Amino acid sequence: MAGSSRPRISDIAQKLGVSTATVSRALSGNGYVRESLAAKIRSAAIEMNYALPGMAPGKKALLVSSQEAMIDFKRSQFTMYVLEGLQERADARDIDLETHICQGDKAMEQLRVAAASEEVIGLLLVSVDDHVLDFVRGLNIPAVLVNGDDPEMCLSSVTPCNRSAATLASRHLMRLGHERIAFLSRPGRRTITRRLEGWRDALGPMAEGVLELDVEDWTAEAAAARINQALDEGQQFTAIVAAADILAAGAIQALQSRGLRVPDDISVVGIDGLPQGQYMSPALTSVRIPMQAVGSLSLDLLVETVKLRAAGVPMPSRRIELACELLHRASAGPAAGR
Repeated sequence: MAGSSRPRISDIAQKLGVSTATVSRALSGNGYVRESLAAKIRSAAIEMNYALPGMAPGKKALLVSSQEAMIDFKRSQFTMYVLEGLQERADARDIDLETHICQGDKAMEQLRVAAASEEVIGLLLVSVDDHVLDFVRGLNIPAVLVNGDDPEMCLSSVTPCNRSAATLASRHLMRLGHERIAFLSRPGRRTITRRLEGWRDALGPMAEGVLELDVEDWTAEAAAARINQALDEGQQFTAIVAAADILAAGAIQALQSRGLRVPDDISVVGIDGLPQGQYMSPALTSVRIPMQAVGSLSLDLLVETVKLRAAGVPMPSRRIELACELLHRASAGPAAGR
């Protein structure tokens, strides 16, 4: 309740209709309480945000990242917004974030030592590779993948629904009459594979023979070079779904430099929904990813996981996917002849 004090043992007792002594014994582990009732008491305590025994010392989370994620600041800025949401939630919860760049075996061993500290409640993993995932799975410490997913579902994760995001973009173009819709991306990340799958979901049989344009880097220059190459080769498409707004910007730049009109000749839709897209010319139609929410909910999930573990409440790993939103702007229009 807004403005109320923190929950007390008596509040839990009143909620469940048991004595305060029973609640105290269940939460402390001192004295006998039937296990089924003890589990019910612990679950109620977590639901009411009661500070469980063993939770107080941990006030730090380790932000485990790759060097690539840090470079991403200078590119699409996607990671910046995710980390902004993460930091805001950490501040609100009075939790310190300490960054560890996992690059090489020495860094991995340093992470093992840091994770063993009593101050550390768990790990938040940002843009890490499968080698790091394998390592973290063996640490037996609460961990959450931020903007990613564990294919083995050993680790919990929070991610936008990348597959449905690309489906939203593609189906929007299909409703405008487009059939030959190219997909522009840099392969490698699992999140981008999900977006490719969403594009294929939307196009169905039409995806056969339609262009998958792979770029060499997450830059507008790389995207422009790939679009120019496709045009030089005589590739035919009336629309482009770009796996990131930065690639969409490069595509528009290449098309306009060759005298093609966006969207009259070729439509372009991005995926990210970065704020600067609205100031492009034409303004970029994009699927907005809830970037800050991905960050903040990742910390919430980590804290909840820690509480459940401290209370002895078993809980399987979870994958939380967030819905995305299509931003209707000027860079997507009807196919020629519609």
